[in-house]
Amino acid sequence: MKKFISIVTGMTVVCTFFIGCGNTSKTAENGELNIFIWTEYVSDAAIEEFEETYGIKVNVSTYSSNEDMLSKLKSESAGAYDVILPSDYAVEYLIAQGSLEELDKDALPNLTNIADEYLDEAYDPGNVYSVPYEGGVACIAVNTSKIDKEITSYADLFDESLEGQLVVLDDYRAVIGITERAMGLSMNETDADTLADVEEKLLTLKNNIKLYDSDSPKSALISGDCSVGMVWSAEVALSMEENPDIEIVYPTEGAYVFLDNWCVPKGAKNYDNAMAFINYMLSDTAAQMNLEEFPYLCPNTEALKLMGDDYYSDEAKNVPSEVIASGEFLKYLDTDTLAIYDEMWTKLKE
Repeated sequence: MKKFISIVTGMTVVCTFFIGCGNTSKTAENGELNIFIWTEYVSDAAIEEFEETYGIKVNVSTYSSNEDMLSKLKSESAGAYDVILPSDYAVEYLIAQGSLEELDKDALPNLTNIADEYLDEAYDPGNVYSVPYEGGVACIAVNTSKIDKEITSYADLFDESLEGQLVVLDDYRAVIGITERAMGLSMNETDADTLADVEEKLLTLKNNIKLYDSDSPKSALISGDCSVGMVWSAEVALSMEENPDIEIVYPTEGAYVFLDNWCVPKGAKNYDNAMAFINYMLSDTAAQMNLEEFPYLCPNTEALKLMGDDYYSDEAKNVPSEVIASGEFLKYLDTDTLAIYDEMWTKLKE
């Protein structure tokens, strides 16, 4: 989900490192940049400011799941995208496949804005291929004006009293993962016999699901079309602003935790522009713009200094550290296991 660049002439080199300088033209005199990012996750205003500052035209394509992104990368010719925004386990997979370019750390002075606790993760030791953007958890949203049942866990989402009331992420690793957590298992279960039990449990959720939506699940919550959601934390935060009856619940089993990262696909045609873009996104002001519009977990310490009490006091936006500590990250699973997951997902959505 990211890219960086180093501009090669005159004053433009200076502008690679400082946000406010340079010309304000959008005539793409310094070329283009093709980015492939999650829907509703990066501020249009931040992208436009990058274009104006660097004179680089940004072409934006979007996806709704890591699997969508990985599939599209495989089907496109090399160099189709210059910056992508994969989650932790997808970074792990792309590294293993030799599908990412190493990042030029000299072109990323703003990397110092990222807190040490979010660097050197197991999926990319040394951040050779990736740098953090934002993160969060898959949590639960409850419309308290419509739901009398106390909901404290992923397991509660399987209760028959919630028939036809759930909006869940259109993401098979997320939905199967929370099923595994509800059973006291890891979200990265690989044993075939155990996964047969997971499938049986998963299919009991079918009647409760009214809508699959990873793009904007908050819409169904705000409108009241769905009374309960298993959605990204920032989606709950935004829905709470529009509908005061909505509350956030962090599951007692420990939440699905994610961290999304800027990366450069192998063969990127605009590598220098990609590095400039990533460095810009790591700046405090760009990160603040993204955070104000999409209030996820923010690893950028300098951007956090610019945020007010509205962010810090809202546990849906500023996910409590104990929630992160008790949660679990996904891992990229082997092909045979993923085939079992895919078959489960197909049966659930039939």
